[in-house]
Amino acid sequence: MTGGKCVIDIEGITVFAHHGVLPEEKNHGQRFVIDVRLELSAPPAADDLGATVDYAEVASLAGQIATANTCDLIETLASKIADALLGFDGVRRVSVTVSKPEAPMPVAVSRVGVTVSKERAGTRGYFTGSEESG
Repeated sequence: MTGGKCVIDIEGITVFAHHGVLPEEKNHGQRFVIDVRLELSAPPAADDLGATVDYAEVASLAGQIATANTCDLIETLASKIADALLGFDGVRRVSVTVSKPEAPMPVAVSRVGVTVSKERAGTRGYFTGSEESG
């Protein structure tokens, strides 16, 4: 059997950062929650952390990007995180959701969030291994 699919989900990466359009959002900061979904080119071939993506590294990187940058839009933040995560070997596609649970809104909402999805260039469809023989 060849090919297959492997998805890594990391939910609820929580950081305190300074993103937003309003000056008070940047000055005072607020809590952000980041969810990440990574689709790998294939399941790991061995029962070894080196054969897959270390999700502790993924969570740490997402948190570092969220706290080291200041963006007006959470769309921009999600895009920066997605770009960085595509740099991990074996990651074919990534979706990043950034939520603002305490977003200043004119009506009560439970959260505001955006999702950005990106795909590594040249990876349409699932990699099965047979693509290399051509």
